Amino acid sequence: MPRIFRSFLYRLMALAIFASLATPIMASAQESGLPIPRFVALRSNKVFLRSGPGLRYPKVWIYQRRNMPMEVVSEFDTWRKVRDWEGSEGWVHQSLLVGSRHVIVTDDTITLYSAADENARKIALISANVIGKVEDCPASMNWCQLRFGDFEGWAPRQGFWGLYEDEQVEG
Repeated sequence: MPRIFRSFLYRLMALAIFASLATPIMASAQESGLPIPRFVALRSNKVFLRSGPGLRYPKVWIYQRRNMPMEVVSEFDTWRKVRDWEGSEGWVHQSLLVGSRHVIVTDDTITLYSAADENARKIALISANVIGKVEDCPASMNWCQLRFGDFEGWAPRQGFWGLYEDEQVEG
């Protein structure tokens, strides 16, 4: 076999080996195509937060609150790096997250009103750490319609975590 042909064959085999090794790495680094950062919520009452994107990484936290809002700050394959309202970060499998929008009360209390007006009838006082669902949050308003259990009403865009400033969420 001529030396030039043998050299070409070796280079072709090396390129094929390199391509086969690089392909899984590139495929696993693809993102979902959804915006980052973005808010999501926990799917169940028991979700493990891991130190890295895989089951081999240790559990660093166990969340025990369904619908807890989380902020996705990064993605790797089927894993999402999330941040909670207190700033803790770690990795959660995408199957344990849902796209429905929820908030958690961060002030001592927030007031729900019957309309987007502080002169409207007060419906309820919602305590700190209570999780509620976002029903409507027009970008043009400084108010959001929220549901906390049986109580649904409007609250100013302050005192809770799970929305970006001026973000629009339609229920």
